[in-house]
Amino acid sequence: MGNWGIMLIIGILGVIAGLMALLNPFGASLVVTAIAGWSFLILGILQIIDGLRAQGWSGKMWSVLLGVVAVFLGVNLLGEPLKGMLVLTTLVGIMFLVSGLFKLMVGMQIENPQLKWAVMFSGIISAFLGFMVLSNLPQSAASMLGILLAIELLSNGISMIALALARKEGAMSDA
Repeated sequence: MGNWGIMLIIGILGVIAGLMALLNPFGASLVVTAIAGWSFLILGILQIIDGLRAQGWSGKMWSVLLGVVAVFLGVNLLGEPLKGMLVLTTLVGIMFLVSGLFKLMVGMQIENPQLKWAVMFSGIISAFLGFMVLSNLPQSAASMLGILLAIELLSNGISMIALALARKEGAMSDA
């Protein structure tokens, strides 16, 4: 079967997982919150261990402090997943809004008309999404993270299938 077959299977599984996330965005949002919680917890513990090994008091202090904050965030996300979804969704909304406003500012500085409008259109879409997420809190928290996960899984799955088929047909090397 070769590498293209494995890529095809991964792509199909990505599409299936994306469709499942779209069918149950609340459940997918809980999964995203749990992944974020475990990530903060594990990375915080590793940060504390690294900080305790650091040379010098200031490096050690800041590293341990950041690790403690990450562990605290992880424990809270895992212990209160519904509140965690709300916080993560709020952060996503703020990120979309700020990203959109930044792209609009950058777009105004671009002289090439086609590129200018493409960047500004992207900025408008991002800012609009941010506004929609933030104006619909807390209701949007129940599904937004799951929908974003679904879109990412579908996008990755489809691109992986396309890459696998291109590799099978010899359009891409196995390197």
